[in-house]
Amino acid sequence: MKVLVATDKPFAPEAVKGIRDVIEKAGYELALLEKYTEKSQLIEAVKTADAVIIRSDIIDKEVIDASDNLKIVVRAGAGYDNVDLEAATAKNVCVMNTPGQNANAVAELALGLMVYAVRNFFNGTSGSELLGKKLGIHAYGNVGRNVARIAKGFGMEVYAYDPFLSADKIESEGVKAVSSVEELYSTCQFISLHIPATSETKQSINKILLSNLPAKSVLINTARKEVINEAEMVSFMEERTDFKYLTDIPPANNTEMQEKFPDRYFSTPKKMGAQTAEANSNAGIAAANQIVDFLKNGNEKFRVNK
Repeated sequence: MKVLVATDKPFAPEAVKGIRDVIEKAGYELALLEKYTEKSQLIEAVKTADAVIIRSDIIDKEVIDASDNLKIVVRAGAGYDNVDLEAATAKNVCVMNTPGQNANAVAELALGLMVYAVRNFFNGTSGSELLGKKLGIHAYGNVGRNVARIAKGFGMEVYAYDPFLSADKIESEGVKAVSSVEELYSTCQFISLHIPATSETKQSINKILLSNLPAKSVLINTARKEVINEAEMVSFMEERTDFKYLTDIPPANNTEMQEKFPDRYFSTPKKMGAQTAEANSNAGIAAANQIVDFLKNGNEKFRVNK
C-alpha cells in the first residue's frame, strides 16, 4: 500500500517525520509530493497511491479519476470543501477530515485578532479592552469551544448559536445559548465566525444580518471567505463607520477593502488559522493514524462523504 502526502504548502519536517513513523510502522510505503506547481504533478503522483493526505490541496474529479487504487483521502484539518465529495463517492473513495486537531491554533488566532481590533491595530492610539464584553460564537464546534475557553480567560461574556446543538448542551459548558443567528448578532459586540462553506451558508453573512450588530462591533472570520457577501460587506462598512472586520482569509476584493477601510479592516496574507507547529503536526499525524485504521480495520469514524 502506498500513502501519498500531497502538499503544495508542506507540513513541517517534524510533522512529516511523525507521519512517516505511523505509515511505515504499519508496513506501508510513504511518498511525498511537496511544493508542486502544476496539477499534472498531483495527477501523476496519485496514479499509484492507495491513500492521500492533503492540506488545502484541490482534489477534484480529474484527480480522483486518475487512480484506480485510491481508497481514501484525508484532509489534515477541519474544512474539506477542497475535495469533490460526489466524485469520491462515485469511485468508492472514502474522504475524511481531522476535526479538532487545529482547533486551538485557530481559536488563539481569533482572540489575537480581537485584541488587535480593540487596540486599533496597534497604531499608537488609545483602544479598549475585551474584559466584560459580549462575544458571540457563530457555530459552536471544536474551534468555537476553544474560542469560548480562551475568551472566558479574558473575562468576556460568551454566547453561542448553533442550530445543530441543544441549548442545554451549549449552556452545560458555561456559554449562553441564543435561539437565532439574528439574536446572536444583535446581542454581541464581538462575533467570531466558525461556520463551514455550504450551500446554506455561502454569502449568508450579508448586510441584513450585519445590520443587527450593536455599536462599535467587530466581526472575526477564521472560517471561510465564501460565507461573506463581499459586495454587501463593503456597503455595510461604508455606512457603519464604527464597525471593524478582521479575517484570516483574504477576500476577492481585498485590495478595495484595504484602500477604503485601512483603520477598520485587516486580513492576513493567507489563511493562517492552522499555521502553528503544533497544529501542523497534530493534523498530519492524525491523518496518518486515520488512514492506517481505515486500511487495516475499516474504521470510517471521520468519514465526510456518503
